[in-house]
Amino acid sequence: MGSKIYKLFEYAYIIMAIAAGYLVFTLWDENRGRAYMFIFFAIVAVFMFFFKRKFRKMTEERYTKKDE
Repeated sequence: MGSKIYKLFEYAYIIMAIAAGYLVFTLWDENRGRAYMFIFFAIVAVFMFFFKRKFRKMTEERYTKKDE
């Protein structure tokens, strides 16, 4: 059950990155400073996706080794 929740949060970060990317394209001509802020959010969200993914796999590996 816990693994499914962690996967859900991983993909939520990707969805946030896509939403931030969309906002970058819509705000680029109007408010460039705000667009740069959303670029930063998108980069952080992608980083968090890979970080959480690695952490989840490491945790799953630890529990499968413990059960053997």
